[in-house]
Amino acid sequence: MTLSTMDFYTQAILSMAALIGLTSFLMLGQSRLLRMIFVFALQGFLLTLTTALVAYSMDNGHLYISAALTLVLKVMFIPWMLRREVIKMNMHRDVEVLTNKTAVMMGGASLMVFSYYVLHPIVHTTTTVMLNALAVSLSVVLLGMLLMISHRQAIAHVVGFMSIENGLFFAAIVATNGMPMVVELGIAFDVLVAAVLFGIFFLHIRTSIDSLDVDLLNRLHEVDK
Repeated sequence: MTLSTMDFYTQAILSMAALIGLTSFLMLGQSRLLRMIFVFALQGFLLTLTTALVAYSMDNGHLYISAALTLVLKVMFIPWMLRREVIKMNMHRDVEVLTNKTAVMMGGASLMVFSYYVLHPIVHTTTTVMLNALAVSLSVVLLGMLLMISHRQAIAHVVGFMSIENGLFFAAIVATNGMPMVVELGIAFDVLVAAVLFGIFFLHIRTSIDSLDVDLLNRLHEVDK
């Protein structure tokens, strides 16, 4: 099946999948935290559009509520919270030097190829939309893990963790054509609780070492009294 013969829904979902995968790859290579947060907000906006598209195509009204929750939490509240922490710590001008950035980016590209390779056997038993949705979801999860491993700042770790959740949510929305409302509300509540806990986590780190660089935690030790 060529792109020109696909219906609008299939083309739109494939485009969203490509853009969501691209945003994860862009976050991996960002050295400035504010840019990383902006790309994360953009990924959340693409996820909102995907949810709204599925709601419209499948005539599933409750998905509009899920899209609204995604917009409020992942495009507005969480990016605002992270941006506030960066500015409060005066880190908006800092540039994080990645260890062997070329190897990190090559590793990210390899993970995206690996995701399609792992899911290639199901190409004959599923639709094009399902295959690409699952492959992109897996790649977003793996790239989120790599982001957490390769960056030192706690803000980047939170972005990576939330990106993993975005990948899982994207697969759930596209593959199931909308989860039950109680499940979606539960996920939204979990994301909100995680954001609050991360805020408390940032507060304790900031008051302890006056930095959000997690590598500095390795230097902490108990002093014998």
